[in-house]
Amino acid sequence: MRKKSRTQYSLLNMLTGFVGYFINTVFGYVCRMVFVRVLSEEYLGITGLLTNFLSMLSLAELGIGSAIIFSLYKPIAENDEEKIASLMRLFKYAYRLIGIIVAVLGVILVPCLTFVVGDTSAINESIYLIYGIFLFNTVSSYFFSYRSALITAFQRSYIVVGVSYACTILQSIVQIGLLVVLRSYLPYLIIQTIFTWVYNIVITLWAKKDYPFMDKKNVMPLPKEEKIKIFNNVKNITAYKVSGILVNNTDNLVITYFSGLGITGLASNYTLLINMLDTMIKNVFNALTASVGNLNAVESKEKQYNFFKVLNLTNFWLYGFASIGIICVTSNIVDLCFGEKYVMSWEIPLILAVNLYMVGMQNAVWTFKNTMGMFKYGRFILFITAAINVVGDIILGYYLGVFGIFLATAISRLVTNTWYEPFALFKFGFGKSPLIYLKKYLWYLVMLLASGATCFFLCSLVSINLFADLILKIIICTVVSNGIFLLAFYKTKEFAYLKTTALRIINKGLNKFIKNKK
Repeated sequence: MRKKSRTQYSLLNMLTGFVGYFINTVFGYVCRMVFVRVLSEEYLGITGLLTNFLSMLSLAELGIGSAIIFSLYKPIAENDEEKIASLMRLFKYAYRLIGIIVAVLGVILVPCLTFVVGDTSAINESIYLIYGIFLFNTVSSYFFSYRSALITAFQRSYIVVGVSYACTILQSIVQIGLLVVLRSYLPYLIIQTIFTWVYNIVITLWAKKDYPFMDKKNVMPLPKEEKIKIFNNVKNITAYKVSGILVNNTDNLVITYFSGLGITGLASNYTLLINMLDTMIKNVFNALTASVGNLNAVESKEKQYNFFKVLNLTNFWLYGFASIGIICVTSNIVDLCFGEKYVMSWEIPLILAVNLYMVGMQNAVWTFKNTMGMFKYGRFILFITAAINVVGDIILGYYLGVFGIFLATAISRLVTNTWYEPFALFKFGFGKSPLIYLKKYLWYLVMLLASGATCFFLCSLVSINLFADLILKIIICTVVSNGIFLLAFYKTKEFAYLKTTALRIINKGLNKFIKNKK
């Protein structure tokens, strides 16, 4: 199999991610529109709630996925197939054990369902049956995950992403048909289970074909010191997993407790849109992760830092633009797709945009920290993040409702990992002053506020009809925000690098196209 350069892999990964995600988003959103017209908002609530509830069980994974990817960077760069096979054998048995643990924990938590879900009178199906299907999907994936991790570590995430999107697009099409014909929730879930298995089987067969050495019978076990190193990485990542789940997956639980499944369903329409944007942008960073890992394995600190600056500007540009769009247009989209009764007050998209931006601006930092193996830095401060978030959810949720719950998440992040993660990367990773990052972060924030305020003011003047308002607001946000960003950054070295790279890729593509035509 012919190897590609880091740039080629990154571009292929990004292209697959963007195109696949766009098509997947269209079909997924159409499916959701049909869903809310066929079933009640309580079904939206139960879907989001159980997804978050079962995400907590991923604590059993203990960060092994991140440890796999990091452990594979060096042997892949050195083409050490024996070492790769030894690592994959260890991870295969580890993931099987994890799957069993998740299944047992899932069964143990069944008695907690009635407390977590609350009133289920609007749900016709057995809540235990629904939970069982969700649990089965979660558990089964653990028996295949290590193979997709190997493909990703080889900088070929375009395969994993492409297969995933192909399956979810087909899944959405079938689900739409079943919802229209049967108007029932259970067939919708069963189709999801079937396509989860299809995805896992296809990835397994692909990995076996491209990397047959990973299934060799006579594989040397890893040395004891190597296992200890991996165990220490897993132990450090565990703190991130625990706190991350407590921060990211408790909001729906608290919303349901204070406001009921109906409000959880309303909020989920906004969080779905935001998660779509977040996932689309993260496809850029996921596409680059293995390449950055390769860069960190073979290049100098200065070259690593220079590429971080480029990635950080890209990070701001994408998340800044997305955050402005969320504030200005999400309520119009919800109104158009689901109806006016699903629209929430203006402060909800505002605080959700704040949360998205705060988390999004960490992406470049996390990409470098993880690929440098800096798992031990920040593992304890994130417990403080989780504690503040849980306490804030309860207090602010009681007094301010849904807005207070999302506000608590923003506060917990602001006072902890928003500043500590870049501090650790600059001080211990790059060996540079964290103030360099802080100055750049504040400058980016000034640009965001200036472009955001301008877009919000111009959008407030638009009042024609629902569809026209949406189109005009999207145009305003796109032209104004990107125009301000361009004026602010076009003279920087980071932008020059991005422009040069883009032009080189375009020219290479055109030359190849002309050559093929001849």
